[in-house]
Amino acid sequence: MARNWTRDELILAMSLYCRLPFGKFHKGNPEVIQLAESIQRTPSSVGMKLCNLASLDPVQQERGVKGLSGASKSDRAIWQEFHSDWEGLADESLRLEREYHLQPAEVFVEEQPQFGGETESTRVTKVRRAQQFFRSTVLASYDYRCCVTNIGIKELLIASHIIPWSEDPTKRADPHNGLCLNALHDKAFDRGLITLDEEYRLIYSQLLRDSLTVDAMSRFFKPYEGKQIHFPSRFLPDQVCLQGHRNQIFVA
Repeated sequence: MARNWTRDELILAMSLYCRLPFGKFHKGNPEVIQLAESIQRTPSSVGMKLCNLASLDPVQQERGVKGLSGASKSDRAIWQEFHSDWEGLADESLRLEREYHLQPAEVFVEEQPQFGGETESTRVTKVRRAQQFFRSTVLASYDYRCCVTNIGIKELLIASHIIPWSEDPTKRADPHNGLCLNALHDKAFDRGLITLDEEYRLIYSQLLRDSLTVDAMSRFFKPYEGKQIHFPSRFLPDQVCLQGHRNQIFVA
């Protein structure tokens, strides 16, 4: 008799769904196998659960890509819980991954609090977990390629916040608030020199356009002005966040 998935197992599956590039949910994937062994399930069972989660993803539904149709009430509950509290679930999922020896490749040294309650070290640990989850999820969603230039060198890629980290705690770990950018375009986006319009096309500030007369600036920026970004396989950039960036950060 098949046993029900526990909440911890569903959180681990949802975390893996977020971190894997779309199309790598199959039973032969080493990370699928590792999770299956850790929770004493088969790789096929884990792969099926990831496909069930994919069936709940509106981006895939819009593209006509369907996962399995067997998503359970518990699957839907975890999906909604992540979307309503990304930072809290990011913290919990990475804690569970460490507990189950599933620490992702991008790690940090966790500081252990000496006292109960929300101590400074506890807060730092939560921040690091949220940052780690956000980066791995955003980069995987864009298949480890810059959404502007299509550069695919991981060491040059940044998981950029659309609404800055300090301005909205609810958006800190939310991958809908992220773009995968190379380091140069990340800096330009962060400083308001570029933004995206309602159709996800690149808009340049007057300051940047004035600088396009310089050969290097022209080569790095001019080919992409007015072009649509390369879309992620999931977690499409949130239009409310983009409007906030245009209104509050972009230097027209």
